[in-house]
Amino acid sequence: MLKFRSVALVAGVALLGSACGGPEASESEPTKMTWEEFRASVYEDPEGKLIFDGDLALDSEEELRAFFDNHVAAETGTSRGGLAVYNTSPTKATSGDVKWSATQARNLTYCVSSTFSGNKSRVVTAMNSATAAWEATANVNFIHVTAQDGACTASNNNVLFDVRPVNSGGQYLARAFFPNSGRSGRNVLVDNTAFGPISPWTLEGIMRHELGHVLGFRHEHTRSTGSGCFEDNAWRALTSTYDRASVMHYPQCAGTQTGDLVLTTLDKQGARALYP
Repeated sequence: MLKFRSVALVAGVALLGSACGGPEASESEPTKMTWEEFRASVYEDPEGKLIFDGDLALDSEEELRAFFDNHVAAETGTSRGGLAVYNTSPTKATSGDVKWSATQARNLTYCVSSTFSGNKSRVVTAMNSATAAWEATANVNFIHVTAQDGACTASNNNVLFDVRPVNSGGQYLARAFFPNSGRSGRNVLVDNTAFGPISPWTLEGIMRHELGHVLGFRHEHTRSTGSGCFEDNAWRALTSTYDRASVMHYPQCAGTQTGDLVLTTLDKQGARALYP
């Protein structure tokens, strides 16, 4: 999730800057990132996954290099509209959208690892709240298969994905995956720091953001060079307006959502467009 390194920074960045929320005017294009720069920004977490863009994971160096070549080095950011779905088409054709099929979207099963111990009930409650938020606006259905919690690992094929604890050393609060990930990569991992003082955000808000990735949504700030956090151009806009307050927008990237991470009206419109 958020690329915060300390609680002090979490509390402070929400108060920085004052950006308008409408479509952006002319923006200068950023200098293209080199492979060396991109690779240096990547963190290998305790699961052996390569973490990029703060909370997204790939399995191997080959996948990482391919992603860089196809989506980072090839293009620069633009300022098109709306909540953005991960899209692999050069022409932004809807066939390139990385999303669940209509059938699978109604059967998004998961387990919550019992190794959370004393924090498990907090995670279950946070997941219930976060899944309900997406289910209330999009045609998706998350199902907690409690019988699998005792064997909630990346190799458990009785569920679509697992929710497990990780000790990333504070590199991230949580991380997730996209619908095209293989089973071993379909994990929502929650760092120990997510259970500490992270106000004004909550564990529920973090899960809402991470489940946005699970459904296929990119970080909203990658749609704008003016955000200061352009990632790549592998996305397709789902609504007509750029949303700085989006649940998928990092607050330290010229975002305007200073309270908990909640779905905005534009988030809901975009989610309904992808999962009608």
